[in-house]
Amino acid sequence: MRLSRCFGASLCALFVSAAAPARAQSPAVTPGLIEKTAQANFPEFFEMLSLPNDSIVAADIRKNADWLEAAFQKRGFTTKQLPSKDKPLVFAEYGRKNPNARTILFYIHFDGMPVVPEHWAQKSPWDPVLKQRRGSGAPVAAPAFTPSRASARTDWEEIDKAQLFSGKIDPEWRIFGRSSSDDKGPIMMLLTAFDALKAASLEPEINVKVLLDSEEEKGSPDIGAVAAAHRDLLRADAIVIHDGPMHPSGQPTITFGNRGNIVVELTVHGPKAPLHSGHFGNYAPNPAQRLAALLASMKDDEGRVTIAGYYDSVKLSDAERAIMGAVPDNEPELLKRLGIAKPESVGRNLQEAIQYPSLNIRGMVSASIGDKGANIVPSNAVAELDLRTTPGAGPDRLAALIEAHVRSKGYYIAAGEPNDDERARHDRIASLTIQRGSAAAFTPLDSPIGVWAQDTLARAFAEGETPAKTVRIRMMGGSVPTDKLVDALGLPFVIVPLVNPDNNQHSFDENLRVGHFFSGARSMAALLRSPFVK
Repeated sequence: MRLSRCFGASLCALFVSAAAPARAQSPAVTPGLIEKTAQANFPEFFEMLSLPNDSIVAADIRKNADWLEAAFQKRGFTTKQLPSKDKPLVFAEYGRKNPNARTILFYIHFDGMPVVPEHWAQKSPWDPVLKQRRGSGAPVAAPAFTPSRASARTDWEEIDKAQLFSGKIDPEWRIFGRSSSDDKGPIMMLLTAFDALKAASLEPEINVKVLLDSEEEKGSPDIGAVAAAHRDLLRADAIVIHDGPMHPSGQPTITFGNRGNIVVELTVHGPKAPLHSGHFGNYAPNPAQRLAALLASMKDDEGRVTIAGYYDSVKLSDAERAIMGAVPDNEPELLKRLGIAKPESVGRNLQEAIQYPSLNIRGMVSASIGDKGANIVPSNAVAELDLRTTPGAGPDRLAALIEAHVRSKGYYIAAGEPNDDERARHDRIASLTIQRGSAAAFTPLDSPIGVWAQDTLARAFAEGETPAKTVRIRMMGGSVPTDKLVDALGLPFVIVPLVNPDNNQHSFDENLRVGHFFSGARSMAALLRSPFVK
């Protein structure tokens, strides 16, 4: 069976079969041992998932930090909480150190996105459950919650989670709960990899440090300062980040960079107060109409940003385009899954499109009272834009280009709510607020850490003497706080995503496919057993 076929719709066989182990591992670290160890650790994983971890609730974050310290100490790590206002990060270092080995710093975050419990098709996002696709045939657990409007979804059904702790496991089962994939799953995969090595009487071939972030979902506002304050503690040769989903093909995935993010609030101001649309319609200009026209001027009908200079920093070589073209994206399947007839024309394919800075309208508000529309000429109209930054097109540059574009359309930029003098002198008035920003980060595809990660995973999932195919992503579209960490520590990095791409992260019904838990722990074990040579 070829790897590309094995990781099709079922994603089944490779990670739980008796495929040949990697040359970088001892034969004792078999897929069977990984599965056995994972099964023993699932109760602990459910315990971790039961801890609420909304990144804005400091008390819950501290409980998670305490739990993680205990879990890593149990595996032979020394740990320390790194203060970050009231939400500490957790540092862990494996006790066995080899003076001749290189050191890898593994970065994973343990905070999660907020939840709306009634949107989840289970009792609580903090009460993790095991589910199978409806009609698969396993014993179904009795309903443990009152059905909500979300529970009308018919694709998944809850089954007895005790089946996960003993007996035969179906890799297609899913564990549903907040942060099951993003990003507590990879933490438990790492702990499982260490347990599997111990069971095989093996030790890592690298020195291991771990940094667990407490506010990644808030953009990690203080991680740069924390890393700079503990530079000696975090000293390493490279960083491996575990976040985000694997490529849909299921092939081992290595990502060499990520876009950053900046949120811009654009307000177009109208009359001092909302006006009756019957009395003043056709007389007082409507700021919602003006905002719509202003936003429409920023992109053409093919989806390309028309703001002068927006794409100028993107320079892709033929070699890079070839690597992006080799990513096995199935565009017809992707369009069907997304429910769209054609993509925007920013790049030749998905991978090329996400190398460019983006401009996304993430929300618009005007002419409403509560959640109802009103017959008024509104006093203002507000749009929030999220802009994904790329190397050379950082937050400051993109914000400046947005502002220049707004001015070019005849708008006066006010510092906030315009005063009477500004209103008298200017017909078109807007204001801009930059809410937050992060820069993109990128490691060359031929960097030592990238070559090490790719070669390790290609060997770990080889079939016989044939290395597994791997997917190399030049730069993923999502954002992680890599820029702040890399700037503070001055280290190269790669991102090794481990979870299923259909995991619903950041949304309701977030889940982790059990087969991906096995494969992720197996990937971790391979990385731990592979010497890193710069």
